[in-house]
Amino acid sequence: MQTVNGLPAHVLLVHAIVVLMPLSAVLLALTAIWPVARHRLAGPNAILALLVVILVPITTSAGEWLEHRLAPNSLIHRHAELGDTAIYAAVAVAVLALIVWWRQREGSATASAKRAYLAPASSTVTALVTVVAVIVSGATIYDVVRIGDSGAKASWSGWAQGS
Repeated sequence: MQTVNGLPAHVLLVHAIVVLMPLSAVLLALTAIWPVARHRLAGPNAILALLVVILVPITTSAGEWLEHRLAPNSLIHRHAELGDTAIYAAVAVAVLALIVWWRQREGSATASAKRAYLAPASSTVTALVTVVAVIVSGATIYDVVRIGDSGAKASWSGWAQGS
């Protein structure tokens, strides 16, 4: 799927990434910090984060298809290079979202089940996961902004001059 109704698929798919990836990052930080949010949103965010991991390569593939059909341009090349970093951020958010969800799940288990794979009762592990989640969330949002800014510059740089 490289085009949708005649439009390059990248142009459409990128909107999903621009909304869903930062949303998942914000939810990751929220669920890592706030136990009430963790209880309600950790599972849905784990699913959302996995969806983003699936969407990123589809979007970058569509972007590469589009890049090869445009005149060579340093701004487009820079955007493509930055876009290739999105998968790392998406995977980091997904892994941490799964860890936060799993720890919530394990912590909710009854005492007789004796589950403790990721030490849900450990305040040290909780603090470490929280700090890493907040850092990864911030880095992910920064990455999306940086990629989006480079894409906007590549798309609109000649617009004001009428080219």
